[in-house]
Amino acid sequence: MYKNYCKHFFDFIVAFFGLLILSPIFIIVMIALFIANDGKPFFFQIRPGKNERLFKIIKFKTMNDKKDTDGNLLPDSERLTKVGSFVRKTSLDEIPQLINVLKGDMSLIGPRPLLPEYLEMYNEVQKKRHLVRPGITGLAQVKGRNQMKFSERLKNDVYYVENLTFSLDVKIILMTIQSILFKSNSIVNGQTVDEVDDIGLSKNLSSNHFKKR
Repeated sequence: MYKNYCKHFFDFIVAFFGLLILSPIFIIVMIALFIANDGKPFFFQIRPGKNERLFKIIKFKTMNDKKDTDGNLLPDSERLTKVGSFVRKTSLDEIPQLINVLKGDMSLIGPRPLLPEYLEMYNEVQKKRHLVRPGITGLAQVKGRNQMKFSERLKNDVYYVENLTFSLDVKIILMTIQSILFKSNSIVNGQTVDEVDDIGLSKNLSSNHFKKR
């Protein structure tokens, strides 16, 4: 019952009041990034959600769009603004995803939504990660995403889908809060894929994952 009915209701209530409570911070960050990014405070990107339905994920934009003389984007390190760096380190860039939760595109807890290009490269078991709504945080994130192979992250996603309960969601929420407060390496903004050979994805694909963010 929780998985099919209560979870979505719980997501909506928490996201609604979360946005209300965080609205002063939301507005301040939006204005700061509007100034730092030449009028572009938000980052939008197409991601696959539940049942592989595509949607636009919303995040705060932490890098500007400055280009070199040839019209190519400058390296990420040169485009990351001071405001953007702070927003990333404090995970404030995730706040706009609460809007995705309200719209029904995402859940508070679930597998992180990756790029559409990954869809055709999953095996049948890995595809199960799309049987639920993607989340702002998830089991793979709190278990140390950047310290495990990409295939292990997908295994954690599938384990979550197959063992989804209210108690597991509460545990992940508490671990997420702990990771943010104590700056644990478990939660890392962006979705760089370090080892993707297990599912045949190229490193060029992963390096472009958040190229314009």
